[in-house]
Amino acid sequence: MANSRKSLVFIVFFHLFIQISSAGSYNVITFGAKPDGKTDSTQSFLKAWKSACSSLTRSTINVPKGRFLLTAITFRGPCKNNNIIFLLNGTLVAPLDYNALGDSGYWILFTKVNGVSFIGGNIDGKGTAYWACKGSGKKCPPGARSITFNWASNIIISGLTSINSRQTHIVINSCNNVVVKNVKIMAPDQSPNTDGIHVQSSTGVTISGTTIKTGDDCISIGDGTKNLFMSDIKCGPGHGVSIGSLGKEVNENGVENVTLVNAVFTKSDNGVRIKTWPTPSNGFVKHVVFENIIMNDVKHPILIDQNYCPNNQRCSVQGSGVKISDVTYKNIEGTSATSEGITFDCSSKSPCSNIRLQDIKLTYKNKAATSSCKNIDGSTIGLVFPQSCF
Repeated sequence: MANSRKSLVFIVFFHLFIQISSAGSYNVITFGAKPDGKTDSTQSFLKAWKSACSSLTRSTINVPKGRFLLTAITFRGPCKNNNIIFLLNGTLVAPLDYNALGDSGYWILFTKVNGVSFIGGNIDGKGTAYWACKGSGKKCPPGARSITFNWASNIIISGLTSINSRQTHIVINSCNNVVVKNVKIMAPDQSPNTDGIHVQSSTGVTISGTTIKTGDDCISIGDGTKNLFMSDIKCGPGHGVSIGSLGKEVNENGVENVTLVNAVFTKSDNGVRIKTWPTPSNGFVKHVVFENIIMNDVKHPILIDQNYCPNNQRCSVQGSGVKISDVTYKNIEGTSATSEGITFDCSSKSPCSNIRLQDIKLTYKNKAATSSCKNIDGSTIGLVFPQSCF
């Protein structure tokens, strides 16, 4: 499966190279954009988008070197062609004033588009002042995600560097067929809610060759996610790769067919985590594989937490209704920063089932880490260290 995915990504990017070389071009400078980082270029970018979107043939929006200030901006479809390349050679900069983006929760938003490729460059969310507001106890706006794709199909995000997002850096919501490749994401390890990539209600997403250093989940996976493939991921600092949190609502779509291979976690709070609220829910997690993973001084390398309740505020004692089944942990090794390297805290109401550990080697201070289990049924194959608690 991994080889077929890599072949598909190669074909996609080969065709993308051909398209860039022959596409009609719209340079944002010709529409009035200023690369000085101070002049609001939002309307100029929208004019360039309108021209590209209304073209009957494939188009390229060129953003040259320089810094371009953008306020909240929406690139809206559907377009008359399904092949628009947003070629970013410069840096997109958010306003310093955290109130300037309003209450929408978005900075750069693509909605109802098909066949858009966002290639290269940098985006700077200027999140420092907003994080300070959140930490002060003052009334703050909801905070903006740096780049979001809503109800979109056939999307490519490649070569992008995102820094200091006010909240989540990249959001993929209600999308089909998305490739995220060779992306770098950076924010301070104490910056709140700065998830690297969030995927929700989407099918056929591939994330590869990505480095994420942030203050929250490196990759978070929300309800309704299907057929998600992640490979060659470097995570840390951050909260790891997390499925969830799930189950806060009774009626919730499940998560299925999720694969993470060839990943390195360094000094992150978690490695691979599944987290659900201890509340009634008809949600589920099934058909998940975590394989070929290295843990470097990770606090919780392998974790299922079905009693997730941050800050212990109004926690339920009803037990999570989310059903977790068919999860495989294979060839995972390295060091735990705490004595307990494997924690399975599953629900008494919906116990975890068919959980498999294969070839696990986790140590703590050069000794065997420990494991703990609650309400779980599973099996082990090969060397499992620490010893399984099933």
